[in-house]
Amino acid sequence: MEDLRGLWEQLKSILTYTFLKVEVWKLVLACVIIIAGFFMRRIFVNFLIALLKRMTRRTGTDLDDELVHAIDPPARLLIVAAGFSIAFWLIGIPVHGQSFAGHILRTVVAFAVFWGLYRAGDILAGLFERVARKTHNGMDDMLVPYVNRGIKVIVVIIGVSVIAKEWDYDLGALLTGLGLGGLALALAAQETIANLFGGITIMVDKPFVIGDWIQTPDVEGTVEDIGFRSTRIRTFDQALVTVPNSGLAKSNITNWSRMGKRKVSFNFSVTYDTTAQQLELLLSRIRDMLEGHPGIHHDTIFVNFDSFGENGLDILIYFFTKATDRKGYLDVKEDVNLRLMHILDELGIKLAYPSVSVYVEKQADRDMV
Repeated sequence: MEDLRGLWEQLKSILTYTFLKVEVWKLVLACVIIIAGFFMRRIFVNFLIALLKRMTRRTGTDLDDELVHAIDPPARLLIVAAGFSIAFWLIGIPVHGQSFAGHILRTVVAFAVFWGLYRAGDILAGLFERVARKTHNGMDDMLVPYVNRGIKVIVVIIGVSVIAKEWDYDLGALLTGLGLGGLALALAAQETIANLFGGITIMVDKPFVIGDWIQTPDVEGTVEDIGFRSTRIRTFDQALVTVPNSGLAKSNITNWSRMGKRKVSFNFSVTYDTTAQQLELLLSRIRDMLEGHPGIHHDTIFVNFDSFGENGLDILIYFFTKATDRKGYLDVKEDVNLRLMHILDELGIKLAYPSVSVYVEKQADRDMV
């Protein structure tokens, strides 16, 4: 019994020993609270998030589920901040007023709040995107990435302002200081401003929208994203090309997705031993074939004996396909070419190919001198 009492007195003397004017037991308890805060951020937040998810499953929308997912990491950070706040209070470090610890904790809390708002910005952008999909106007589809980035920029600006004010930092003085180098900043930002106005021009003129197949002098592919600075285009070999908006707004853009029809024009030659009757029948058969083809526009079809070529009789074929996508366009061209070969075979007409005829004149034998 005496041993236990002596051991307790020793332990009591150790725990009441002061270190940096703080009793050891308070330091130990503060460390335990901080460690518990790290554990609680997993246990409490996981329990809270699981409870909220069970509640949101009963609703008919996914927005609340996305909101729960958005606040998950900031909520964990707030639990840790609460643990540090209690630990600082316990060991006598002031966490209110203009104390350094108070500034730190309030900065962490503000950061967690604006972090959650930043993540929730994706939810608002997603809501706007869902509304945009239900409309037939391409303007709102192009605005979706701008709305998403705009919300995040606003949250970041307000968050930085709040944190700067917490540390009594005058942003006005910073902006005034930047005014001294405004000319240099403007010169350095010329390209950025040009790209920004290029993006606005693209959004207003709408030469293309996301998902369109476009072609410029430098790139051809499908538009994946239209941003403040640049536009991303996925080429047909799956390479991702980033094009500055300033250059894209000034270049010639062909939007193949907005074609109503697609042109096919070519010439072929038949041999010179083809008779006039055979040629007339060939032209008639080709016209009938094109006019009866389901994949060809019937309003513009030209089949004509074009000229007497170097190698044969040249025939011009000119028409438009109804399919504008690459695969459908090539399928129609292939089918027309095969049908054309069958017509030539049925009429016994041969295609001409480049050839050279050499005539050798036999001279009379000369008398031997």
